[in-house]
Formats: sequence, structure tokens, C-alpha cells
Amino acid sequence: MEFTDKILNCSDCGADFTFSASEQEFFHNKGFTNEPRRCPDCRASRKQRSGGYGGGNYRAPRERTMHHAVCASCGKDCEVPFEPRDERPVYCSDCYKLVKR
Repeated sequence: MEFTDKILNCSDCGADFTFSASEQEFFHNKGFTNEPRRCPDCRASRKQRSGGYGGGNYRAPRERTMHHAVCASCGKDCEVPFEPRDERPVYCSDCYKLVKR
């Protein structure tokens, strides 16, 4: 398949940019069916805003909130990544390994 450079219009900034023959070949080899909608500058800016992840819907993981608890088995103070409830036992990491089996 023969590819030739195309001039496309950026959907973000409205500037014209070149979709080169080598980029088209790359897209074709990867199985991409859509042409890029954004110029390289807007793509880079969008990628930087999303934390370096390609997808716009990806969210970076939130910091985990830890909660104080007392191990139901050994009585040791520990921290767990969930809010303990009275009706369920909470185990420290050492006891959890034993109980989990």
C-alpha cells in the first residue's frame, strides 16, 4: 500500500498539520483505522494534562487512606486500607496470612 502526506486540521487548535506517509504506515501496521484529530503539539499537551497516559478516561490512582485498627487475633495495633466495621474481624498482615489459608 502506498501512502502520501496528508494535510489535516487539528480539532483542538484549528491549525493544519501534516500526517506524514511514515505516520500513516505506522497507523496502518498497528491496525489503527482513524486518522489523528489533533496536531502533535495538542497531542503532547493533552498527554501531559492526563498524567502521561494515552487514554483520556484514565485516572491516576488516588492516595490510599489508612485506618487504625486492632488485630482480632493478636491484639496488635495496625493500619488497614478500609474502614473497619464492628461486625467483621480485622487482622494485622501477619495474622491475615495465617487466617487466609
